[in-house]
Amino acid sequence: MDTGIIIGIVVAFAMILGGNVLEGGHLSSIVNAPAFMIVIGGTVGAVIVQFPLPIVKQTMGALGKLMKPPHHDPEKILEQIVDFAQRARKDGILALEKVAGEAHHPFLAKGIMMAVDGSDSNAIRATLEVVISQDEAHQENSAKVLEAGGGYCPTIGIIGAVLGLIHVMSNLSDINKVGTGIAGAFVATIYGVAASNIFFLPLAGRIKVRLHEETQLMELMLSGVLAIQEGLNPKLVRERLSAYVTSHEKAGAAAGAKAPA
Repeated sequence: MDTGIIIGIVVAFAMILGGNVLEGGHLSSIVNAPAFMIVIGGTVGAVIVQFPLPIVKQTMGALGKLMKPPHHDPEKILEQIVDFAQRARKDGILALEKVAGEAHHPFLAKGIMMAVDGSDSNAIRATLEVVISQDEAHQENSAKVLEAGGGYCPTIGIIGAVLGLIHVMSNLSDINKVGTGIAGAFVATIYGVAASNIFFLPLAGRIKVRLHEETQLMELMLSGVLAIQEGLNPKLVRERLSAYVTSHEKAGAAAGAKAPA
């Protein structure tokens, strides 16, 4: 499990709720089931209006993947590509047909089989770049869904607050309940802003970080397949791909720095 997400959410809630208590507030004053229904239900509905259901379902799957660490280790894939290069140089590229199924990543297996089948470098590059671009598009859609949710949440929170105020204004005869009613009305605004800035927008940024990492990894594998197809010396293959492993790490850090913006 990727503990960073859990730690971040726990820290955010602990600091916000702790600050509320220190200021003399009570947790019960910000617990409001109708406000929660209005904000979360309204946001989900608005997102479904904007995006087709398959993309919304895809986003749920992407969130599930975020809770797990990346499946593929760039270092292990680098070592496997070098091993494939050694086998191809020693026994010929056709020898890789028997071991292509052992590839750590389906993308790498696809590229190796294209090389084994005799595809030239231009065909391999064009085909695999399409796969990369399609994967990027799918994951970007998931980030866009969450970003849209982050945009709708605060506005729907205001709608919830206005509805609460309407209810208060319609019961002005009981002046003792006016203050409590107004305070409760603004809980929806809190829910909207909090959900946007603690869940939706940060998780969208996290998906973008993972997207950068996976794109770098697939570019590493593409470069490796082309190097094998060209018959490069395994040492040269390692040197070429080592730069991708370093840039893979830097891309994740850079994407993480940009995500809050």
